[in-house]
Amino acid sequence: MSEELIPENPEQETEENEAEKVKQRKNGLYPGVSDELAANMKSGWADTELHDLQPIAQAEHTAARRAALSARFPGERLVIPAGNLKTRSNDTEYAFRASTEYAYLTGDQTQDGVLVLEPTGECGHEATVYLLPRSNRENGEFWLDGQGELWVGRRNSLAEAEQLLGIPAKDVRELPAALTEATGPVRAVRGHDAAIEAALTDKVTAERDEELRVHLSEARLVKDAFEIAELQKACDATARGFEDVVKSLDKAEATSERFIEGTFFLRARIEGNDIGYGSICAAGPHATTLHWVRNDGAVRAGELLLLDAGVETNDLYTADVTRTLPINGTFSPLQRKIYDAVYEAQEAGIAAVKPGADFRDFHDASQRVLAEKLVEWGLLGDLSVEKVLELGLQRRWTLHGTGHMLGMDVHDCAAARTEAYVNGTLEPGVCLTVEPGLYFQADDLTVPEEYRGIGVRIEDDILVTEDGNRNLSAALPRQADEVEAWMAQLKS
Repeated sequence: MSEELIPENPEQETEENEAEKVKQRKNGLYPGVSDELAANMKSGWADTELHDLQPIAQAEHTAARRAALSARFPGERLVIPAGNLKTRSNDTEYAFRASTEYAYLTGDQTQDGVLVLEPTGECGHEATVYLLPRSNRENGEFWLDGQGELWVGRRNSLAEAEQLLGIPAKDVRELPAALTEATGPVRAVRGHDAAIEAALTDKVTAERDEELRVHLSEARLVKDAFEIAELQKACDATARGFEDVVKSLDKAEATSERFIEGTFFLRARIEGNDIGYGSICAAGPHATTLHWVRNDGAVRAGELLLLDAGVETNDLYTADVTRTLPINGTFSPLQRKIYDAVYEAQEAGIAAVKPGADFRDFHDASQRVLAEKLVEWGLLGDLSVEKVLELGLQRRWTLHGTGHMLGMDVHDCAAARTEAYVNGTLEPGVCLTVEPGLYFQADDLTVPEEYRGIGVRIEDDILVTEDGNRNLSAALPRQADEVEAWMAQLKS
């Protein structure tokens, strides 16, 4: 990775003293910038401004989302930041991912962006997106700043951003001062941009800001047509990623779970923006650890692979799919018994997903089946299924809830009110996961020894439709015989 010359604060430098005040790395190879080099770098560059750009695909949808937000908070200034780069180590940063609220309302994904909705009276707002303009060629920012265009790539001009997003764009460097002088009621989404929060510190309250965050979370409970198409795209790409993994299981056996992780990641980067969350590539007893993301264990024939992974599309919608696969292509009798129980529980859960149903219905349906199986297998003594469910005793081996909302976040709408989410009612456009599982820990002395170290989860992404539901991830087989046949075909 190359070493750049970093000005102390290029936005505040003048053209005359910019080069003299370059802050270098402690062991940088260049002593400074000569006047001649500074002058040379100012000229000889072609005009690359883009014209007649078409709006992004979701521009109409983001406009409708902003209009709904405006109607909810009339007369109030609303401030929604994208966020800033976060340091990974020393002078390297994590890959930037815009805040969900900002991306949902703008379709933009650039760092440091801020959406501001200015009230135009008692009702209505005027939206402005504040962005970093293109790197300055006159003051040397484009080649001296570590975030200049010659180091990290070209960004859109403000005029280009306006055409793409359908929102007036201004220089974000002017925004903190403007917000400091602003009057009237303000709400902001917190936790993404410290400079913006500092500018608003005497104008906002935690309670009012939380109301904004909760509203934006609940606004995403029902997906629009663009979002549904993106989720389907994510699921389709995820299915191809699972196929890639099955085809490469022999290489994973020769290396580790890391090969599975890398194989799926390649698909996510080819067809989307990234993985939507850390891939769980859990082989053997690691499958009993719900969020196993170390992915450094052995992959052995005769054991199961629990693969929980999802492609995030370029517009930041993620799939969340799990399959539990026999590494050698065939379930053992005990593995199949446990797998079939989870499959039956998932079938019951999916059947309960429909308009007008309570959100909890699919969870209750799945948990009942799992409790019945555990009682049938003699793992809970002589207790009845009803008593097991009353006491929650099945949770020793099921552990987690049976599903969650899905969208731009893998656990989408997390800030929604309980009455609107887990105590709410399903309606068309809601997308959720159904993912029952059974996990028998390697050190669990309450189950027969042959059960220990077996973990099974099956997860699909389910869209509530007008007349029931649609499985967005149905391209991947679930029934045990179909899984074995699918794996055999891919390996042939």
